[in-house]
This record gives sequence, structure tokens and C-alpha cells, in this order.
Amino acid sequence: SSGINAEYGVPGGMIITGILLAFYKSPLEVFLGQWLNQSFNALVNFTNRSGDKPLPNSVILSAYFTATSLATATSIGLNKTLAPRAPPIIGRFVPFAAVAVANMVNIPCMRSQELKEGVVIVDSEGNKLGQSVTAAQRSIVTTTFSRICIAAPGMLMTPVIMEQLEKKPYIKNLSKWKSCLLQTGLVGSFLILAVPFGCALFAQKQSIAVDDLEEDLKKAILERDSTMKIVYYNKGL
Repeated sequence: SSGINAEYGVPGGMIITGILLAFYKSPLEVFLGQWLNQSFNALVNFTNRSGDKPLPNSVILSAYFTATSLATATSIGLNKTLAPRAPPIIGRFVPFAAVAVANMVNIPCMRSQELKEGVVIVDSEGNKLGQSVTAAQRSIVTTTFSRICIAAPGMLMTPVIMEQLEKKPYIKNLSKWKSCLLQTGLVGSFLILAVPFGCALFAQKQSIAVDDLEEDLKKAILERDSTMKIVYYNKGL
């Protein structure tokens, strides 16, 4: 699968993040925003996974509902417990916390086949050597981390900027939808820089030492070529 590339990922992420940041106070707003976000995330994670084996519908639905539920619960929980006691700016950071939690669930769930069967390991010339669960675990951790890094600048800096802008009457009196458009523009300006940075944190073609692989795979590789020290895998996006 060619996946959803940055050409579509940036506009989609920008619009959804703008909605999350503007509509974050009532439980209904939170639920609808996180449902929309996780629908988009599930599609992105599924099309950008490392392997090409089809996932069972039950796995896709489980990942989708689990991530949506956790993101919604995180948002509503923080809104009810932390936000009332903290300065108003803290409430604006709640959507980021929810998105981070959801990514930690959504990505491993949507790529659960890799965690069971491993990702393909190849040599420097691209010859398949086997499949490694260890490499799959690494690829999912690095992908999750880079996704959170991509979301962080827009979701953390936009609330700070809005907090200052809303001291001006003409900004403070904007309707929610106009405020949403403004925040979408701000998020977009951050995403234009954050997406290349996040994707560049970890190369898509990753290397792993043969010694770090599972014993049976390590043995098979060394039997094939006893001098091989480093092998490679595609971590996905």
C-alpha cells in the first residue's frame, strides 16, 4: 500500500486538530472530535503499516473503538479533574494528552499482525532473511513516538498563542467556528514543519544488529552468512 502521504495527511490532520482544539469542553464535543480524529488515524495507520498482509475486520474495529474510547475517556477525565483546578491554559492542553494516549493504543492495535508475526528482515541487498517480532516492536515504538512529536508543536503552541490572542476583544468575540478556522491555520503552519521533522527522526529503512534478533532467526542468518552483523527492516510510517 502506498499509504496516505503528507500531501493528504497534513490537510487532514490540520483540520481535525483545529476542531479538537476549538471544541474540547463538553463531553459531546470531545466524543465527536475524538471519533473524527481516530477515524482518520485508523485509516492513516492501516495504510502506512509495514507489512502488506490484510488485517481481519475484527482487529481493525477493535483498534478503532479502543483508541476512540480511551481518547474520549482521557479528555473527559482530565476536563473534569484537572482542568477545573488548573489555569485555563491547562484545559487547552487536554486534547494533546488524549491524542498521545490514543496513538499509543491505535498504532500497536492497527499493526498487531506485525507484533504476532514480525516484520520482514532483509540484508543490505534486500534479500529476505526472515521475520522478526523484535524489529516489529521497535518499529511501532519509533512510529508512535514520531507521531506524537508531529502532533506536539501544533497542539501545544496553538493554545499558548490563542491564550494571548484572546486578550484582544475582536479575537475573544469570534464564534467557535471562526476560532476553529484560526486555530486550524495555526496548526497547519506548525505541521508543515513538524511532519518532515517527525518523519526524519527515524529513517523508514531501519537497521538492527543480528545479535539483537530472536535466537532462531539469529541462528538462521549466521548459518547463511557468519560474517553478517547488521540487517534491515521497513519500520512503516
